[in-house]
Amino acid sequence: MSARSASPGAHRLTGRDAKTLALASLGGALEFYDFIIYVFFTAAIGHVFFPASMPDWLSQVQTWGIFAAGYLARPLGGIVMAHFGDLVGRKRMFTLSVFLMAMPTLIIGLMPTYETIGYAAPLLLVVMRALQGAAIGGEAPGAWVFVSEHVPARHIGFACGLLTGGLTGGILLGSLMATAINSVFTPDEVIGYAWRIPFVVGGIFGLIAMYLRRWLEETPVFEEMRKLKETADELPLKLVLRDHGRAVIVSMLATWMLTAGIVVLILMTPGLMQKLHGIPATDTLIANVAATLTLTISAIVVGLLLDRHGPRIVTLVGGVLLIAAAYALYLGPAADPTLLLPIDAMAGFCVGVIGVVPVVMVRAFPPAVRFTGLSFSYNVAYAISGGLTPLVVSLLVAVDPLAPAHYVAAVTVIGVAAVVYGTARGHAPRPAALAEAAE
Repeated sequence: MSARSASPGAHRLTGRDAKTLALASLGGALEFYDFIIYVFFTAAIGHVFFPASMPDWLSQVQTWGIFAAGYLARPLGGIVMAHFGDLVGRKRMFTLSVFLMAMPTLIIGLMPTYETIGYAAPLLLVVMRALQGAAIGGEAPGAWVFVSEHVPARHIGFACGLLTGGLTGGILLGSLMATAINSVFTPDEVIGYAWRIPFVVGGIFGLIAMYLRRWLEETPVFEEMRKLKETADELPLKLVLRDHGRAVIVSMLATWMLTAGIVVLILMTPGLMQKLHGIPATDTLIANVAATLTLTISAIVVGLLLDRHGPRIVTLVGGVLLIAAAYALYLGPAADPTLLLPIDAMAGFCVGVIGVVPVVMVRAFPPAVRFTGLSFSYNVAYAISGGLTPLVVSLLVAVDPLAPAHYVAAVTVIGVAAVVYGTARGHAPRPAALAEAAE
């Protein structure tokens, strides 16, 4: 039994826990804001970082290519940071991830453009996006591990849910900032200078978040491992691949479900609704803000349900609701475009079932290799499925307008089966009461 579980406060959240969760969620929100804000200003970035003589389509392709560099750097950054997180401590890497995100974001907002330094501008932009990708690769896995090892076992679902809500809240902040900038400034002003504002603001707030994370303490789980000299005595990734293959597979399949929900039902839906049903861009973006807001709320609700009922029941019920919401989203607005807003908001809430994924992964790996196992599984799966999903869905939608819903349904069935299999075989999470009894 751990020292924590023996303490009087083992079954309830303390003020220290609340501070940890608040600072972790705030930092996660700001970090995801920094990473995603690039998406909302690709048009302006394409204008200022490439020659004026370059065709618009080519500059946009290259701008999105630079965005993709961030995703390509995610697995490597996540694995390296997780390696040291398992060997030298969670807190150091948790703080480093914010710094690696905040500084490149601030630099992007201040750096000279093509007109000033020529092709050095887009090359520098690639480097900054790669650093951001490395940071985001360590942030989500590190944050889930950090908060789950700080709170009592019966509150791991709530802790991970609150953190996940913070991450999706960062996407919402980026959307709101982009809407505000484009409402206040003219298109020429946005291209001229206003596109810099969100990056500078994000960089400054990121540095503030890094400073605040200095006041966080190392997780009790890691401190106990270090005290008992139970940290990994071999390369953590080697141990994960050799001894925890089933946990890796379960975690990667669960992550695939997460990417299907986020990429298809949140990120791709505005463009698909414009293309398939001719719904104005403004209407689709407003509906998307509503969906992201309900997703943020739902992530916390799902976390609470996980603590009460365990992942198997929550995943089975949530998976069915997610599939139903996907079909409703691609059938309802086709019949009546005015239904987009309420149905999109409902679909966003149903996407909240992805809150089971971090809990599955946190409990799938032992503490000595938890950070590495979670980071490897999550980042590799996200890089593959997150990169291929838009391409696959875009190709399939030309054949069947319901292809996005079919894709989400198929992947959700796979993800639910993986979680149920993992809980049945003991490779993934157990209900909180059992977890505490085992400590």
